[in-house]
Amino acid sequence: MIRPLRVKRAEVILGSRIGEDCGAVICPPDEVLVMSTDPITGTAIDIGHLACDITANDLASAGATPLGILLTVLLPPGESEDTLHQIMLDINDSCERLDMAVIGGHTEVTDAVTRPVVSVTGVGRVKRQSMIETSGAEPDMDLVVTKYVGLEGTAIIAKEKRSELLSRFPEEFVNKAISFGNMISVVKDGIVAAKAGAAAMHDVTEGGIFGALFEMSEASGVGISVDIERIPIRQETVEICDYFGIDPYGLVSSGSMLIAASNGARIVEALDEAGISAAVIGRTNSTNERVVHYDGSTRFLEPPAVDEFHKVLG
Repeated sequence: MIRPLRVKRAEVILGSRIGEDCGAVICPPDEVLVMSTDPITGTAIDIGHLACDITANDLASAGATPLGILLTVLLPPGESEDTLHQIMLDINDSCERLDMAVIGGHTEVTDAVTRPVVSVTGVGRVKRQSMIETSGAEPDMDLVVTKYVGLEGTAIIAKEKRSELLSRFPEEFVNKAISFGNMISVVKDGIVAAKAGAAAMHDVTEGGIFGALFEMSEASGVGISVDIERIPIRQETVEICDYFGIDPYGLVSSGSMLIAASNGARIVEALDEAGISAAVIGRTNSTNERVVHYDGSTRFLEPPAVDEFHKVLG
């Protein structure tokens, strides 16, 4: 059987091998190693692709170039070896696209899980002076969102509930929603925005755009004011969320990057030149208020609760 993990990087001097307990990455003196970790537990569909993209997105939010990942793969008893092989093939496919190496990891069969679980720790690098933090927003900055909110949640729900959705929507509509899974990487978004002058970036994940706005506001100690009508969202997301009675703005949204910058128009222009859509959705301020305006009303944001995604898939 062909080894499924084949991506190599020069910085990774000790990588994933049978029997190795650790991986090793060279870190030049003027650079910082950036690390992030995430488990994928909400779905088993495309779990390998999701694991890689979501972790790489976190690294990109710091302005870092992803180098590699460490994996923990947990499989329930009775799961076939073919399942593990497919997960690894999907991971390799994403690693090739993102130019990441699998540095190491661990695989285990355990009755602690009832379906495959993949936990990923990502390692990236960035020049110390170029590193960006979620806490970098200051008052009177523009808030920018890339692509569309709700992409990840829409794709997963459409895949998991495809048969049910086909009873309500045309097949073309459902397939389009599923295809949103091809848009969840924000590595390019982060690289472009960092070069264009982003002061803070935050990958929009659990809790959706409302959760990301709250977290950036909290981390930076700034207030925010956002116009909901300026938040980019696909019609497929709106209609699927309406069908299941969930809030699309609280839906897991990998595929979108939230950016704070002194000149949002410059960020949007740079992203547009790179083929990435983006929009200025609001501003930061010096108050303690986190508000979203819509239909003449004002909504005060609260700390992220359970993602809307779980109301559909449990």
